[in-house]
Amino acid sequence: QVHLAESGGGLVQAGGSLALSCAASGRTFGRYRMGWFRQAPGKEREFVATINWSSGSTVYADSVKGRFTISRDNAKNTLYLQMNNLKPEDTAVYYCAARDSGLVTTDETSYRYWGQGTQVTVSS
Repeated sequence: QVHLAESGGGLVQAGGSLALSCAASGRTFGRYRMGWFRQAPGKEREFVATINWSSGSTVYADSVKGRFTISRDNAKNTLYLQMNNLKPEDTAVYYCAARDSGLVTTDETSYRYWGQGTQVTVSS
């Protein structure tokens, strides 16, 4: 069973930075795709970024492109999301997710495993 645990959320002022981590366990993730999603109050969960665990290839939502960076550490089985130049509209619960296929998808229904989420709040 795959287990994902996010950490690193918190409160930051607009223009600041935060780094999220997601510790993954339970499988060998070489053939997996991992992603970050977020859900703001009153809104549906949305795609943020995704990475192929083996190749490291990435895809970003337009809203975060150039500000956020997704990466992984194979040895530590950990996924990261570096968030820079944060905006109030980035405020949300951020979720780590995994799917047992390396194919690119931004559709949350294609991700089978989910963490519990970590709150990110950006003040103006």
